[in-house]
Amino acid sequence: MGASTLARTAGGLAAAAVAGLAWASLVEVRWYALREVTVPVLPSGQDPLRILHLSDLHLTPGQRRKIDWVRDLASLDPHLVIDTGDNWAHLEAMPALLEALEPHLATPGAFVLGSNDYYGPVLKNPARYLGRDARRGSAPDVVHLPWQELVQRFRSAGWVDLTNRRDVLEVDGRRIALVGTDDAHLDRDVYPPAGGEDDVRVGAQAVERPVDLQLGVTHAPYRRVLDAMHADDVDLAIAGHTHGGQLAVPGWGALVTNCDLDTRRAKGLHGWPGPRPDARGGADSTWLHVSGGLGTSPYAPVRFACRPEATLLTLVPA
Repeated sequence: MGASTLARTAGGLAAAAVAGLAWASLVEVRWYALREVTVPVLPSGQDPLRILHLSDLHLTPGQRRKIDWVRDLASLDPHLVIDTGDNWAHLEAMPALLEALEPHLATPGAFVLGSNDYYGPVLKNPARYLGRDARRGSAPDVVHLPWQELVQRFRSAGWVDLTNRRDVLEVDGRRIALVGTDDAHLDRDVYPPAGGEDDVRVGAQAVERPVDLQLGVTHAPYRRVLDAMHADDVDLAIAGHTHGGQLAVPGWGALVTNCDLDTRRAKGLHGWPGPRPDARGGADSTWLHVSGGLGTSPYAPVRFACRPEATLLTLVPA
């Protein structure tokens, strides 16, 4: 290969890289997608149950397009909203976040927090995400976000706080048991034991009326949390955190998940620990939905082959 051919090849690669970066940072990162997924998990004879799964908004002041898009999701008329954390990414983002979520707070909901609800984003070397554990390394100075106020706002609206605890919701005539954990990425997760004081499945109410469905909710889908939910006979586990890999390879998928979950489960509907329950070999699996999320860190505002997303989960009889 001659020098001129090499120069043309290098020039072509450089142009493609620039075009890809422009697409990822100017177009796809704001190209929000609604995913619609059907999960056959309800008892026989029940009507469908719609769950809106929101995750990883990483909202900052001035993100008008994202605020309006999230607000408009209320037109889907879900029965239940599940928020799996990393709601904001700026110390002054509370008004913007409450505006985005205002129409959803009128709907029954449940939530857990992620690391970026507790701490503001910091500039990091992106190469760390290619290692075995992106949390390794020296801890930079962090900005503490007013997460206690956020939790109080959610609770005051009637949303159930599932931070290392269990609860129950009456939704569309159904009795839904919920179990959740704090963010495993920060090692804050403590799986609430079965039979504890908040375990509605073994209380007096359970004798009067059985639970129709049990949901597991967590921010980061670490294997230890998913294993605990599987052992707890959760019907559907719901998580975020991964951003779907954020930068994916077309035809291949995510390269990283930023946790110990395998990349083929970086987003979408799957089974845990095996195949989907409706697939061959998946009879002993738990349904698992991982959201690719709606945002990014302000220090890495790019997405490629991985559109930002929210999901409408329609639960139907198995």
